[in-house]
Amino acid sequence: MTASKHHRDEPTGTAHLDSTAQLMTRITSQLGTQLSHVRLDGSRRTPPQAPPAPPALVVVAHGSRDPRALATVHALLDKVRDERPGLPVHLGHIELNEPLLTDTLAGLAPGRAVLAPLLLSRGYHVKQDIPAALATAPHLTARVAPPLGPHPLLVETLFARLVEAGWDPRPDARTRRTSGVVLAAAGSRDPDSAADTARTAALLAERLGVPVVPAYASAAAPTVPAALRALAVRGRHRAAVAAYFTAPGRFATQCARAAPWIAAAPLGAHTAMARLLLHRYDGTLASLAAAPVQRQLTSA
Repeated sequence: MTASKHHRDEPTGTAHLDSTAQLMTRITSQLGTQLSHVRLDGSRRTPPQAPPAPPALVVVAHGSRDPRALATVHALLDKVRDERPGLPVHLGHIELNEPLLTDTLAGLAPGRAVLAPLLLSRGYHVKQDIPAALATAPHLTARVAPPLGPHPLLVETLFARLVEAGWDPRPDARTRRTSGVVLAAAGSRDPDSAADTARTAALLAERLGVPVVPAYASAAAPTVPAALRALAVRGRHRAAVAAYFTAPGRFATQCARAAPWIAAAPLGAHTAMARLLLHRYDGTLASLAAAPVQRQLTSA
């Protein structure tokens, strides 16, 4: 009878010992955590601080009445965030869409920022409008990045859009002799804008191995139809239109309608575009960090 009673009591004693061991483990763990906050001299350690957020990237879009343009810009910004998690990415428009750039800048906390134009060449918006908007934000130490073009990543995006539209990425010699491309851009009266577009056309011609003629939807010559006729005179009847626009809109649609063969889609939310925005951000941020601590209103 005694042996039987001892056997029945054994689980209770074991549970008591286990409970005591668990309690001691918790006490030891809590004591170790508390001691980790204290230095050898008895002073309290300062808990590690989270690294500060990087300076904001403000992407500056032109704005459009075409709802597809805004959707495309948002998709591109999502790709930027995917490429650089933790980077504060904001959007501001020069006109036509909200948020306007001045409102975006006003809503930023004091600190450093880089304004990256979602524009393809130098011109009035880059030289005047964006710096003027930045001048309304005295709480920011910021600099305006160069426009996106010209740059090889733009050429890769243009090439990808042409291939999507039906361009043969490996044309034979006969096809090369009869093919050409019109690089359709918005246009500007600023000669620097035309120079930038011409440089992109030259880079794309090297990539494709066929002539590429820059043309414009407004404010500059030649027009897209005139450029297509010029190619035809040279025997380049198999002509494509490459859309040198960041997003769909009136000008992109107008230029595509003139295409006698294929018309590529605008640059849009391509991964290369996201990487180019980050490239402009990184380069401008490096120059901002090297500058004296003062507000920077000029383009990098």
